[in-house]
Amino acid sequence: MIVVNLDVMMAKRKMTLSQLSEKVDITLANLSILKNNKAKAVRFSTLEAICAALDCQPGDILEYVPDTEVLS
Repeated sequence: MIVVNLDVMMAKRKMTLSQLSEKVDITLANLSILKNNKAKAVRFSTLEAICAALDCQPGDILEYVPDTEVLS
């Protein structure tokens, strides 16, 4: 499973969801879905915009967690 750690990176950058939404030009609703690990997919252009706004790498936001760890 892929876990989205967007909230962690936003906290490190002291940025709110509203601020990130404005910078990336994504609706609050869609950004919230991504932040809460409810998204089924993410476009590379969206990921690129988020990384640019947060000055980070995709690996800072996305993390692979084997299913066995999720169930523990």
